[in-house]
Amino acid sequence: MGHREALLDGARRCLLERGYARTTARDLVAASGTNLASIGYHFGSKEALLNGAMQQCFDEYVEQITRIVFADPSATPLQRVRASWLALVSTFDQYRPLMVAFIEALAQAERVPEMRAQLAECYERLRVTVADMVGASVEGLSDTTARQVASFLIAVYDGLQVQWLLDPEHAPTPDALMAALEIALPAALATEVEGSSRTTNSPELCS
Repeated sequence: MGHREALLDGARRCLLERGYARTTARDLVAASGTNLASIGYHFGSKEALLNGAMQQCFDEYVEQITRIVFADPSATPLQRVRASWLALVSTFDQYRPLMVAFIEALAQAERVPEMRAQLAECYERLRVTVADMVGASVEGLSDTTARQVASFLIAVYDGLQVQWLLDPEHAPTPDALMAALEIALPAALATEVEGSSRTTNSPELCS
C-alpha cells in the first residue's frame, strides 16, 4: 500500500474514532504510518485528506443504500422511496460517527473556502447518483425532474439524520414520512392541475 492509500485508510479510522474536528495531522500520521510531508504532497492539507476519506465512506454508504433500494426489481417508485428511508434508519447506528464527522466538517467549511468547495462537490456527486436512481425507477422521467426529485430526497435524508442524531426517540419514522408524502403529493398535484385549469380558462387569456 502506497502512502496515499495508507493516508486515506488512516483518515477513515480517525474520522470514525476521533471525529473531524478533533483529528490532527499527527493523528493522521500515526494512523497511517506515514509522515507529515506525505499529507501535503498527496492532498495539500489535512482537511483535503479528511474530506477525501469522508467521500470514500459516503460512496460506500450510498452504494449500500442503492443495493437495498433496488433489491426488489418489481417495487414501485414510492416503495423504493420507503425502502431508502428504511435503509437509512437501519444504518444510523453503523454510520453515526460518519454523520457526526460530516456535520463537524460543514461547520468548519463556513470559514475555509477550499473545504466548502470540496464538500459542495460531494453534494453534487450525491445529487447525480440519486438522480440516476430516480431515473431508473421512473420510466420516461426527464433529467431535470429526476434532479429535482433527487434534491428533495437528499433534503429529507439530511433532515432525518440531524433529527435522529439529536433526538432519535422523537425523530420521524419512515412510515410517518411516507404518510406525509402520500398526503402531500396528491394534494400538490391537485392544486397544480386546478391552477393550470384556472389559467387556461382565464378571460384575459381567452379574449
